[in-house]
Amino acid sequence: MLRKLLINPDPGKVFRWQYLLALPLWVLVGFFLSQFILVGVFALLKGAGISLEAANPAVVNTMLAVAIYALSLAIVIGVPWLVKRRRTTADDVGISRWPSWLDILLAPAALVIYFILSHVLLSLVAALVPGLNLTEAQNVGFGNLTQHYEVMLAFITLVLLAPIAEELLFRGYLYGKLKRSVPIWAAALVTSAAFGFVHGQWNVAFDVFVLSLVACGLREMTGSIWAGVLLHAMKNAIAFYLLFINPTLLTTMGT
Repeated sequence: MLRKLLINPDPGKVFRWQYLLALPLWVLVGFFLSQFILVGVFALLKGAGISLEAANPAVVNTMLAVAIYALSLAIVIGVPWLVKRRRTTADDVGISRWPSWLDILLAPAALVIYFILSHVLLSLVAALVPGLNLTEAQNVGFGNLTQHYEVMLAFITLVLLAPIAEELLFRGYLYGKLKRSVPIWAAALVTSAAFGFVHGQWNVAFDVFVLSLVACGLREMTGSIWAGVLLHAMKNAIAFYLLFINPTLLTTMGT
């Protein structure tokens, strides 16, 4: 009975396994295409004699993050509608309601679960692949923040913008579409693998893979992405504090 539930909880449902490849590829195409477009825009501006090299890096990085996330969502959601009238609803991406008290209460508990599972997975990977660097610092796009407004821009980008945009794109669009076509466990694994892939570093990829699995579970429990957004924001807020507010804490803890 349990096996049937895991494989196909709805006996009348026909799974479309090709979506396990097609949908993640489409999301990745949209994500990287948005960056390619922006590179082209910068090249055109430079050719026209307009350079952003003298601009404040924190301001530029914030503008880039906003543009990349907005373009990614516009491409991934908008192009299917324009080409084939495949409409994506608020329910599809898990934002058909506002955040609830249940979301707020579940997020801290989910954060603890995420930390435990991430530690277990990273320890297992370290044991199986000893040569793999799992302590490499993540490149978050911000560094040498000396002004208060630079710190604020980094906070807005990393703790507020990134969790909302990434949850919309991955646990919202990708997971929301996949779970209607394949078993939930397969949708969660593929969504999480794609999410890890876009982060580009092995240690970060394993860590956010676990974060994504927990966020997928939260969406199943609550029917929306808001608990996952809060989980993601809290995780990024802790990283932000350790990177920019109290960077000596990690060194102190390690001694």
